[in-house]
Amino acid sequence: MPTGYKKTQGTIMVEGQELTITNPGKPLWPEAGITKLDFLQKLIELSPYLLRYCRDRHLTTIRFPHGIHDKSFYQKNTPEPVPDFVNLAPLDGIRYVNLDSLPTLIWLGNLACLEFHPSFHRIGETLPAEWLIDIDPSLEVEPRIMEAAHLIGEVLDSLRIQSVPKTSGATGIQIYVPIQHGYTFEQLRKIGYFIGSFVVKKYPKLFTIERLKKNRGDLIYFDYLQHWYGKTLSAPYTPRAKIHGTVSTPLLWEEVERRCDPRDFTLHVIVERIKKMGDLIEKVPPQNLDAVLSHLE
Repeated sequence: MPTGYKKTQGTIMVEGQELTITNPGKPLWPEAGITKLDFLQKLIELSPYLLRYCRDRHLTTIRFPHGIHDKSFYQKNTPEPVPDFVNLAPLDGIRYVNLDSLPTLIWLGNLACLEFHPSFHRIGETLPAEWLIDIDPSLEVEPRIMEAAHLIGEVLDSLRIQSVPKTSGATGIQIYVPIQHGYTFEQLRKIGYFIGSFVVKKYPKLFTIERLKKNRGDLIYFDYLQHWYGKTLSAPYTPRAKIHGTVSTPLLWEEVERRCDPRDFTLHVIVERIKKMGDLIEKVPPQNLDAVLSHLE
C-alpha cells in the first residue's frame, strides 16, 4: 500500500447527490503524478464523452484500490453498498452497473475503478451497438502498430466503410466503426474474418489471426473474435492503468499515418484535445454494411 498521503475523507455534492471521497491524496498513477483527487477531477471533465459510450451498457471495471502498481481485480457485480442513485443492469445472474450519470461515475472513481469496459450491446438488446476491430501486438513494444492500423484503415476505405482508429490506452489499437442498427454479431464477425484473412495473406510478416498468443511469434494479432455478445473492450476515453496515465483516445487517420505514439495521449492532455478536436467518433455517421455483406454471402 502506498504511503506518504493523509488518510482523509470529505463529502462533495454531485448533481444533487452527496458523495464521500476517501483518501483524495492517494497516488494512483505515481509516475504521472496523478492522485485520486486529480483522477476524479479528470473524470468530471471527461464525463460527457465517457458516459456517451458507457451509458445503457453492462459495465465491467478494473479496480486498483492502492494504485496501478498494487493488486487489481475485475468488478462485474455492482460493489456493495449500492447508493440509491446507481442504476443496475442485471444480465445472466450478474448485477452490472449502468454507468449513466456523473454521480455514478464519481462513486466508481472513488472506489478506484480506473478502467471502464462496456458491453458491445445495449441493455435489453442482443444486437451490437457498433463494430470494433482489436489490433493487438504480440510484442510489449511494437513500433509497427500504427503501420498495421493504417493498412487496415486502407482496406476499410476500399470497402467504403468509414472508421475511427483509437488507442486502446495500453499497447494496441482499435478500429471503431459506427453502424446502422440491425446487424448481428455473426455478420460483423464474417466481415472481420474476411478483412483479417485478407491482410494476413497480403502482409504475412505483419499480421496473424492465430488465437493462441504462444503461436503468434512477433506478429500483430487481428482480433475479429473479441467483438461478441457478452464481451467487452476499453471504452473510448477510459483511462488505463499504465504508468503514463494513458487514455483510450480516438485519432485522426492523419495521426496514424504520422505514426503517433499512443503514450502521448494521457489524462494530462486528453481534455484539451477534446476541446480542440471534439469527439472524433461522433463525427462519423452510422455505416451501412449491406454491400459488403451481400458480397460475402
